[in-house]
Amino acid sequence: MDKIAITGLGIVSPSGIDKRQFWANIKAGRSFIKEITRFDASKYPAHIAGQIDELNKYSNISERLLKKIDAFSHMALIASELALKDAGIDIKNEDPNLVGIFLGNAIGGWLYAETELRDLYLEGREGVSPYMASAWFPAAPQGQVSIYYGIKGFSKTVVADRASSLMALGYARKVLNKNKLNLILSGGMEAPVTPYALLCCNTYGSLSKNNAHPQNAYRPFDKRRDGCVIGEGAGIVVLEGVARVNKRGAKPLAYISGYAATCDGADRINCSSDGKELARAIKLALSDARANIDEIDYISLDGLATDLWDDSEVKAIKSVFGARAREIPVSCPKSMFGNLLGASGAVDMITTILAMEHSLAPATLNLDEPAAAGLNYITKEAKEYKINKALVISRGRGGINSVLLVEKGEK
Repeated sequence: MDKIAITGLGIVSPSGIDKRQFWANIKAGRSFIKEITRFDASKYPAHIAGQIDELNKYSNISERLLKKIDAFSHMALIASELALKDAGIDIKNEDPNLVGIFLGNAIGGWLYAETELRDLYLEGREGVSPYMASAWFPAAPQGQVSIYYGIKGFSKTVVADRASSLMALGYARKVLNKNKLNLILSGGMEAPVTPYALLCCNTYGSLSKNNAHPQNAYRPFDKRRDGCVIGEGAGIVVLEGVARVNKRGAKPLAYISGYAATCDGADRINCSSDGKELARAIKLALSDARANIDEIDYISLDGLATDLWDDSEVKAIKSVFGARAREIPVSCPKSMFGNLLGASGAVDMITTILAMEHSLAPATLNLDEPAAAGLNYITKEAKEYKINKALVISRGRGGINSVLLVEKGEK
C-alpha cells in the first residue's frame, strides 16, 4: 500500500489550541492536569483531568449552532478548521463528493446528553431539546463537520475505545489508496469531563486516584503508577495522496506509510499480559511500510499507567526490537495533558509529527523510576533526536492493538 501525505494539523488540547502553542508547552514539559473545576467532582474516586477552558475564545462558530451540539463536536469543528488552514485548503474549491471524514471517539457527547436527560425527568418530554438525538452519539462530530463544510464523500466513525482515532487514520489511509476520495479529514475527539462521563471513566478501573497531586498523578511506566488521568480535546489532520499534493505544490508535513491492528482475544476488558499480539501488530505495521527495525527513530507509547498494560507494552517492544529497544527513544507525552481516550492516538501522532519537525523527542512526565527496564525512556525533559520514521501505539479495552508508522515530510 502506498504512503499517504499529511498536509495539515489541527490540535485542540489542554496543552494548547493550534500546533504552535501546543508544541511550545510539550517542548517545555508543562503539566496541564488539575482538579476538575467544571462541576463538583470531589466525591468521585478520581476527580482530576486535563481540561480546556474558554473553548469559545478559539471558535468562530455561531451561538445558534453551539446550542445544538456537544463539546466534542465543537472541538472537532475547531480542529478541522485549524487542519484545513494549516494545509492551505479552501474546502469551497473542492468537489464535496470527493472529500471524506474519518473520525474516532470512545464515549460520545455526554454533557449535552446528561443535561437533556435531567430535563426529561424533571419536565417531561417537552423539556428535552429536539437536538438531543443528534448531539450525543459518537458519530455526531462527523455529521457536524460534514454539514459545516458541505462534505458529501464516503466517511466513517470508528468506536474502539482508546484505539479509535488511530484506527480511523489507518482506515482513511486505506480508502485514499483506493482512489475513492481526493482528501480526508481524519483524527478523533473526546470530551469526558462531565459528571456522568467521569463516573463511567471511574468504573474503567484505570484512573489515578492521586487527587492531592494532580500534576504528578499520571505516571506511565513508573514504579509508583496507579492509573492514567483523563483529558479532553481533538486532533484532526488533512490526508491527501502524494500525487495530488505534488500537483498543488504543497509540502507534506509527514506521511503515513504503515498501519496494522490486532486483538488479543484474552479478556473482555484487559489485554493479554504477554504482549504477543501487540508485537504482531508492530511487525505488521513495519511490513506494511516496508521498513525494518533499524529504521525506527522514535516510539510514541500508549502508556495507560497500570502494571498490566504498561508491562505488556514494554514486552512487545522488546520482543520486536531486541537489543535495539535500548537505543530507540520512547515516550508518552500525554502524561502532560491527560489520556484523551478515543482521541489519544491522533493527538499522539500529531505530537510525533511535531517531534520530527523539531528533531526533539518529548518527555514523559513523572517517570522517575521505570518499573520495567530495557527501554530508552525520555524523562523529565525533551531531548534532541533526528526522527525520520516513528511508530505510534494506541490500544483499547479487550486487548485492541493499533500501530501506525509515520515518516517525516519534506522540508
